[in-house]
Amino acid sequence: MLNQTALIVSEVGGRVKSTSDWPIPRPGHKQVQIRVTVAGLNPHDQKARDIGLFIKDSLPAILGHDITGVVADVGPGVTKFKTGDKIVSQSQLVGHHQKALQQYAIVDEDFSSKIPKGFNDHDAATLPTNAVAALISLFDPSGLDIPAPWRKTDVSFDYSGATLLILGGGSNCGRFGVQFAQMAGIGKIVVVGGSEEELKRWGATHVLDRHGGDEAVIKRVRDVVGDDLVYAFDAINPPDGQHLAISALSSSKTGKVARLRFSSGAIDESKIVGEKKAGYEMRNVLGLSHMKPNTAKPFWDRVEEYLRNESLVPLKYEVVDGLNVEKVNGVLDRYRDGKKVTQTHFKVSE
Repeated sequence: MLNQTALIVSEVGGRVKSTSDWPIPRPGHKQVQIRVTVAGLNPHDQKARDIGLFIKDSLPAILGHDITGVVADVGPGVTKFKTGDKIVSQSQLVGHHQKALQQYAIVDEDFSSKIPKGFNDHDAATLPTNAVAALISLFDPSGLDIPAPWRKTDVSFDYSGATLLILGGGSNCGRFGVQFAQMAGIGKIVVVGGSEEELKRWGATHVLDRHGGDEAVIKRVRDVVGDDLVYAFDAINPPDGQHLAISALSSSKTGKVARLRFSSGAIDESKIVGEKKAGYEMRNVLGLSHMKPNTAKPFWDRVEEYLRNESLVPLKYEVVDGLNVEKVNGVLDRYRDGKKVTQTHFKVSE
């Protein structure tokens, strides 16, 4: 079996290490083997390294769910791709064959897309983890269950009359949330935090200051949404800040708040402003394509089109050349220490 270079986690709480004798995986049914061009890291990769999130039972393990590459081999049943295609994909949650920090990987056809001309691999690599988390938060039944844009002809949903609150407009998930809301045609997209110019360009109708304390933020939101809000996506706050979204929900209608599962936990209900007579639902979202195929596959089938027609706009990133193990550990350390991190891409090959 041919071997390759890969960066691995061999023990929970240890450092990522480099190895040159990692086996090159072969594609199975409806899978393709890619020569990895870009490997992207996200905050959950730090939790994997340091506390074993998702990987503690499958060590040694490779990190990275954001992956692009050139198709090197095609497995049986594949119809979307051919050898030489440049594609972007989100890897599976478990196992190491699909992870990004290696020279060759396999990915599933259903959760991959061609990268259109005019976009480089780094542009495309900003999508998988952050876009899918926002996608599932807004459109999957496990999230807010707003009908996805491709379902418009099949449902009777008042998109133009709907209001969506997004907390964390400066986060990557929040930015994609705004773009998806615009794509769906939601009439009022209210965002707390982030660049007003950027977010309004992508479809936000209101961008509110996140400073000044909880009461001030809640008042700003309530001044815009009144007592009608039933959809909120908290893309950034830990549990001790999630009362903001709940407080903004209607007092007379049952509302929903979608939060990322990495930020789930008990909420201090004593901080909630206003009585929620009709109650509310907290939805814990895990933004992984393989776990929500009914929502994710139709999205991946349309990614190339969405990029080409600018329905989805790639986000900012920084590039590191090569499988640089010191830089990988450095990025993960910054996530661990709560420091600001621009999404970091490792250029594995051309």
